[in-house]
Amino acid sequence: MTLTNPTLLTNIHGVIIDLDGTMVHTAPDFQVAINLMRDEFNLAPLSIDTVIEFVGKGSEHLIQNILQVGFDEATAHQHFDQALDRYQHHYFNINGKHSHVYEGVVEGLSKMQQMGLRLACVTNKPHRFAVTLLEKTGLHDYFDVIYGGDSFPRKKPDPLPMLTVCRDFSLEAAQVLAIGDSSNDAQAARAAGCKVFTVPYGYNHGQPVQSIDSDGIVDSLLIAANRIAA
Repeated sequence: MTLTNPTLLTNIHGVIIDLDGTMVHTAPDFQVAINLMRDEFNLAPLSIDTVIEFVGKGSEHLIQNILQVGFDEATAHQHFDQALDRYQHHYFNINGKHSHVYEGVVEGLSKMQQMGLRLACVTNKPHRFAVTLLEKTGLHDYFDVIYGGDSFPRKKPDPLPMLTVCRDFSLEAAQVLAIGDSSNDAQAARAAGCKVFTVPYGYNHGQPVQSIDSDGIVDSLLIAANRIAA
């Protein structure tokens, strides 16, 4: 674990946690749903590494990029609405079926809850899919609020979701820590004035986590909870 400044965690009362790539390894679900959709358009299946490069900025961004692997830009635009609809149809049916919770997540959430911290899940995944996944993985009841990419007019890396959580919890941004796996999470937290940790095992659009401007890299949510407690 690398921390740029261990004293940054004083007076933390709330934690905002990302979902895909931070709490749950969902890329296998994405891959299955994407390739079922692509098969309907007579497109070749994609590897999980290719899928991971496009994860994290919401379903619309994901499908726009996925279609351009095989279609030119104009054709991808032409098929976008139908492709998004078919992808969401398939994802609804398999959401959580091929995913698993990362090590240390349950222990970390339990410790944060025991410490009296307010917990929020903020993800760019559509809200209904996020709620279903959290329920299937047994993580739902740890959170006071859950926001998806369609909960607001702007999603991460915009700070709006983070600022909304701060207002929900009646906390100053400096009293809230965000934890995520990508630059989206860090940029949203920085712009909101929150502190931010990143985990090294997630997606980050296929880029090294070390390239993210954060307050430290923590190997698990349990380690993050221990840092807050310390």
